[in-house]
Amino acid sequence: MAHPMFDQALIDAYVAAGWWGTETLGDVVARHAASRPDAPAYIAVDGDPAGVLTWAQYHECSSQLAAVLAQAGLGPGDRLGVVLPDGATVHTVFLAAEKAGLVVVGIGARAGPAEVRHLLARTGATVLVTHADLFGGPAGDLVDSLRVNGVPGLRHIVVPDVVDFPDWPVLVDGAPVEWPGVAGAARLLTGRALGPDDLFMINSTSGTTGLPKCVLHTENRWFYFHQLAAAAGALTSDDVFFGAVPAPFGFGLWTAHFSPGVLGCPTVVAAKFDVERTLRAVVAHRVSVLACVSTQFIMMLNSPLFDELDLSSLRVMFTGGEAVPFARAAAFEDRTGAKVLQFYGSNETGVLSGTRLTDSRERRFGTAGRVIDAMAVRVYDDQGTQMTGAPLVGIPACKGPATCVGYLDDDDANAQLFTDDGWMLMGDVVEIDGDGYLRVIGRTSDIIIRGGKNISAPALEAEIAEHPDVDLVAAVSMPDETFGERVCVYVCTKDAVPITLSDVTGFLARRGVGREQFPERLIQLDALPRSSGGKVAKGELRADIRKRLGAE
Repeated sequence: MAHPMFDQALIDAYVAAGWWGTETLGDVVARHAASRPDAPAYIAVDGDPAGVLTWAQYHECSSQLAAVLAQAGLGPGDRLGVVLPDGATVHTVFLAAEKAGLVVVGIGARAGPAEVRHLLARTGATVLVTHADLFGGPAGDLVDSLRVNGVPGLRHIVVPDVVDFPDWPVLVDGAPVEWPGVAGAARLLTGRALGPDDLFMINSTSGTTGLPKCVLHTENRWFYFHQLAAAAGALTSDDVFFGAVPAPFGFGLWTAHFSPGVLGCPTVVAAKFDVERTLRAVVAHRVSVLACVSTQFIMMLNSPLFDELDLSSLRVMFTGGEAVPFARAAAFEDRTGAKVLQFYGSNETGVLSGTRLTDSRERRFGTAGRVIDAMAVRVYDDQGTQMTGAPLVGIPACKGPATCVGYLDDDDANAQLFTDDGWMLMGDVVEIDGDGYLRVIGRTSDIIIRGGKNISAPALEAEIAEHPDVDLVAAVSMPDETFGERVCVYVCTKDAVPITLSDVTGFLARRGVGREQFPERLIQLDALPRSSGGKVAKGELRADIRKRLGAE
């Protein structure tokens, strides 16, 4: 059954237009398993477990795990949190959940315990799927803590890496669950598989306040995104992908789960991004399509290995998640021969615009590409009035086949995400020229984008404000050549007690805040500057940190 927010008339219209289909990824993988059983689906970089997972193994292993999950008593529609590093195993778990009719709660492997607890409780997840160890210790210890801290009744499933397939023991609450056999699996899974318009994943996105919001996904939105990517980059089954962005998030979903899955081509995956291993893997596996955020390709450019290795197999790099610096993107193209492409959108909207191989370098680096007709992009002024003419400058919105369903059970957040007539808003200010090319010129929300990771300044401020010595705190971005932006916090303490960056990061760690949220510089002041309205003058603080960096 399709999710109720997508009515059948809309689904039929999107299918008739060729934007959506009637198959799931499981259907496609089953065909690859029959037509190219021994061809690689996933290839681990040297040093990671799992080696090569073929299409036949991917299909069989996911079916086996789906049956084990069903045999363990998980019912259709149950939600299972998945915290696993990037690799063949996490994609196998995603596919198994689809076959078993379960909804994945995708949680980044670098999330802190507080974020894991929030997402499991917020989504109503009854199961946590992990490896035996998590966050540097036994995963069972975290599960025990979660059971007494907001997630009672949580079950724990330990999934080993697929390198052990077909004899991999799956542990459910510490007890092994045996594979029920082909006949048993068929009986357990009959009628359970999700459809392409069903809710298949809930992942998270950074909000401007509070903990992450939960985004609802169908498969068809990502199948459509694949169509756009294939056309933009002339993708074929002969390509070899390297997905450097974690799979639970939008960029990682299409670049490592859906596009290679549809094409039937191999994807090189790594548990953790490492510059040297990534570059060597590109050479070893003749990677042709690289997917990474700007920070990652800049780190590659800065590596001494970049000019030593033969990277000529690369023909296209998809990047995004943050501003793409013109000079660095040009250097990447000049030194590899690969064309740099990007899409503009979000976890919620999917995509509003994108660049293509046929675009000029000025268009590809100086804009976020041409708006996509099927996404019906609009621009609003700050009063919510739709703008007309050209150029258009304002807040962009869209309604089309790449959008998510919305936020999970969050009327307030959905009211901010959608216009009254159903268009989904972005948190940026853009300019769209007369030829339809979009350029981001500002941001409406208080978000710091560090290496493609959205960090909510108000949410971080709220955490630091709990420190017993902190009186006032403001978090702002500071420019950085590699990461685009880093986090700087300005702090006033009670009675001017001295405070250090390590004091604050240690406090955040003890509160379970993920390391990706940690500030990287602290400046202590006697008072924070204020605007005429009494608010903290963050513009002055941003100017101050830029002045300090310039002096240094």
